[in-house]
Amino acid sequence: MNILWFVLVLIALFVVGVYNSLIRKRMRVREAWADIDVQLKRRYDLIPNIVESVKGYASHEKELFEKVTTARSQAMQATGQNKMTAENQLSQTLKSLFAVAENYPNLKANENFLQLQNELIDTEDKIQAARRFYNGNVRDYNIAIQTFPSNIIVSMLGFKSEPLFETSEPEEREAVKVQF
Repeated sequence: MNILWFVLVLIALFVVGVYNSLIRKRMRVREAWADIDVQLKRRYDLIPNIVESVKGYASHEKELFEKVTTARSQAMQATGQNKMTAENQLSQTLKSLFAVAENYPNLKANENFLQLQNELIDTEDKIQAARRFYNGNVRDYNIAIQTFPSNIIVSMLGFKSEPLFETSEPEEREAVKVQF
């Protein structure tokens, strides 16, 4: 009888250990997603200032400004897997905006624009780092819920895998093409 109790206690401790480990990993995934959101908010705040700076020099690029504004709006409103797609689309449109700005020497020399551009570039670098951090945490979490023996416990406790933050459109993997 003592051996039975001992085995039951060991099983209970194992289940509790696996459960707590999975909770920690899931919280790291959520924290990493929140870090992405912080950087995205910073980018959303910078975009209108950059668009206004470029508008003064490239007023005939109205369609591009509308695309940037629309992509920003869609990204701000998107959630879940749609958020990832919308953010990737916004990144593509911003690349087009900077490609257009390259054709205006006076704009490239404007201190305000240069400062905004540098801040946005810094923010984009931080977003990339946050995405890598998120994907690393998602990888660890997904491996933990899919490997033996935790996968047995996972099915009983309702843990679900998390999506990686990745490019979903093939054209997003290509270099930006700007034509005049």
